[in-house]
Amino acid sequence: MDQMITTDYDGCGRCLVGVRRLSRKSEASSSPEKQADQVLSATESVGGHIIAWADDWEVSGATDPLTRPGLGPWLRGEKGQYDGIVGSAVDRIGRNQRDVLNTAYMIHESKRLLVTYGHDGPWNLDDTSDEMRLSMESFGAQMELRAIQKRNREETERARKAGQPKQKNRYGYRFVRLVPTGKVDHVEIDPDAAKVIRNVARRILADETGEVTIFTEAARLNREGVLSPDDHRAVMYGRNPKGSNWKSSTIIRLLTEEGSLGYLMHKGRPVIGSDGHPVRLAPPLWDHATRDALIAKTASKNPAKRAQKGTRLLSGLSFCGNCGERLYVYYRAGRKIGYACTARLDGVRTSQDCRPAPAMQAVKLDKEVGDWFLEKYGSGQLMERRYDPGTGYASRIAELEADRKRLREDRSAGLYDAEDDAEWYRREYARMGREIAELKKLPERPAGMRLVPTGKTVADKWHSAHDDAARRELLNGFDIRVTLFPASAQERFKITGADIRAQAA
Repeated sequence: MDQMITTDYDGCGRCLVGVRRLSRKSEASSSPEKQADQVLSATESVGGHIIAWADDWEVSGATDPLTRPGLGPWLRGEKGQYDGIVGSAVDRIGRNQRDVLNTAYMIHESKRLLVTYGHDGPWNLDDTSDEMRLSMESFGAQMELRAIQKRNREETERARKAGQPKQKNRYGYRFVRLVPTGKVDHVEIDPDAAKVIRNVARRILADETGEVTIFTEAARLNREGVLSPDDHRAVMYGRNPKGSNWKSSTIIRLLTEEGSLGYLMHKGRPVIGSDGHPVRLAPPLWDHATRDALIAKTASKNPAKRAQKGTRLLSGLSFCGNCGERLYVYYRAGRKIGYACTARLDGVRTSQDCRPAPAMQAVKLDKEVGDWFLEKYGSGQLMERRYDPGTGYASRIAELEADRKRLREDRSAGLYDAEDDAEWYRREYARMGREIAELKKLPERPAGMRLVPTGKTVADKWHSAHDDAARRELLNGFDIRVTLFPASAQERFKITGADIRAQAA
């Protein structure tokens, strides 16, 4: 049904655009096939033909038709000539009365046709009866929308009070239903998504160079074609991905919000159960101590240098042998040609005597550096930095202290003022305090980074790297620096690195 037959625009005055819309594509009462049949029937009844389909799947009826991805461009005059639109019902045009009427009058004033199934002929807004009927049907659609929204709010509130998930699943988790379209039975960790975001967390915590950030991780995931959270969810539910990208704001939210601890969330905060603790839906992606470390590591900083997000092997690692400035890549016809010093041309004062400015083909210099690196470090054992939360006592203490802080904030906001609530507050607060005191008496192995053998060599890591950006990260870990001299110099380039045989990934 997605490949509906259309005919070309011929100026007959009945060249119509078929309009279909669904808030959820599984909505059986207004399925795509049923809407298509009704649109074709309505088109035939006015002697017209369909020149295109403006389909808006997963689009709420509350969305202004002018901004809808399918219908909007036609209404804004961006898709070419047409003589009108035809839908299966008024509520497929929209469920907001003002938007429907604005759309209808815009079509009417442009001398185009508005046709819907069940209405005899095109709508005529010059006719009082037709105008009133369209107004009433659009009002009915809006009333239905309000009823749907009210039911959704009530169901969301009920689910929250019952400690049940509602709305979308969080990245790293998935809903489990006993029947395909039934209610969510429980929440579990999504192994594929969890692997992705846990690896991001590990890489950021392990980095000591400042080169792995939420920004570079977003760029890396996009380069490697890892589905964004929205696209991953779409594929999970059998829909086509839209090609959306990872963003740094998405990554920091996933790393630092308490939802990744497996809690039921509402307005960015965990829902508190009757025992004073957050309601937990599923196992955590990491513990409290790790979350605290991620918050500290991703806190806003003003680094002395900007972490590299591009794919060039020697970006930020190669320098001019004359003036000491960084080398830049130069291109021709959009193709990377080589590395060169452009400081003198850029007007850098200390580089005015940089003549001749060194330059070298990128392919050649990259190969020279790669061969040198593998010869010197390739056989070394590769270690991996992993965050060890320790015995876990600190994590449990952090969790309890977070729970007590929430209780204090709620009490300050006026909650628990009633006599029964105040007694419960004092009892729970004291119990948490006793548990914290007992945990602090236990011997603790502090959290921190640990070096763990990976069983791989540096060469294995180099050859399995996804792109030059990943190889550059490996070079940076060994403090590799490349100095390039002019072609007339006795020494064409010089490579230096850390004097070690094993390195952390």
